[in-house]
Amino acid sequence: MKVPKKIEPRPGQESVWDCPRPPRVEPCVRLVTVRFAGREIARSSRALRVLETAGAPTIYIPAGDVDLEILKASADPGSWCEWKGGASYFDLIGGAAVSRQAAWTYRDPTPPYKALTGHYSFYPARTEGCFLDDEVVEPQPGGFYGGWVTSDVVGPIKGGPGTLHW
Repeated sequence: MKVPKKIEPRPGQESVWDCPRPPRVEPCVRLVTVRFAGREIARSSRALRVLETAGAPTIYIPAGDVDLEILKASADPGSWCEWKGGASYFDLIGGAAVSRQAAWTYRDPTPPYKALTGHYSFYPARTEGCFLDDEVVEPQPGGFYGGWVTSDVVGPIKGGPGTLHW
């Protein structure tokens, strides 16, 4: 399988091809906001970013900055990440609005990712909007990865058909 040529970042941009493997956890320097069911359900200036080769940054918000009442444990058995360990999923339920498996957490991540303990991430496509500062986030292509694509991130970004093994 041929991997497309890296897009060279302009000043102020970052390439997902410069991100490490295994992934790196770092502070998110932007204000993070998530909206669902007509209201803000998360807001944080203390979020973390996980950066992994070819994937858009994934944002993890501390539980104290999330309206946990809207999160209901999903019936899904979860998933396994080769780096971070087992993920548990949550449905968002706000009044009549329901979004299945829209958020996840690593309850007991592997030692290099312990900083993610007590943090939640959201699939942008399964919310009413995710924002970094005032910028609306685009979902990472495909439905598997939960990366947050913004104007300062260039690819190509994995997730679409034929990109699973990049």
